[in-house]
Amino acid sequence: MSAPTPAPHELPALPATFRPTLTRVVLLAVGAAMFIVITAVAMILENLGAGERASFVFVALLFFGVLALLSRPRVTADETGVTVVNITRTRRLAWAEILRVNLRAGDPWVFLDLSDGTSLPALGIQPGIARERAIRDARALRALAEHHGSGVNEATENG
Repeated sequence: MSAPTPAPHELPALPATFRPTLTRVVLLAVGAAMFIVITAVAMILENLGAGERASFVFVALLFFGVLALLSRPRVTADETGVTVVNITRTRRLAWAEILRVNLRAGDPWVFLDLSDGTSLPALGIQPGIARERAIRDARALRALAEHHGSGVNEATENG
């Protein structure tokens, strides 16, 4: 027996974006602070030439770039499907492709079980710093996937 489909009023409004906001803020703040400190050290040190100062700034930009990439993950749901943005890849999925949304105890992030037999990590929902929010977001995405992927939509509900 399948679980009941949630009523439309229980579903989040679309488009809905799920991202680890606190993690993102921490990563970008640390990246900016590192950039400022390393650049300041490069300018303060008197023994450095122009090339060495530039290399300090380049390394600071590289650190910031890596932390910015780590802050990139998100999951965006709209009427036609889900866009999963992970660290370096983006994948667009139709609702029918998502069979299940999983966030089990100990998982570092949500996994989407797909109709082609594979599983896709969705790093945009991760319980690291904000566990309760991640659980809420996973449940909301699961409700959306069950609603839209089941063939139930406004046309069939009103018809």
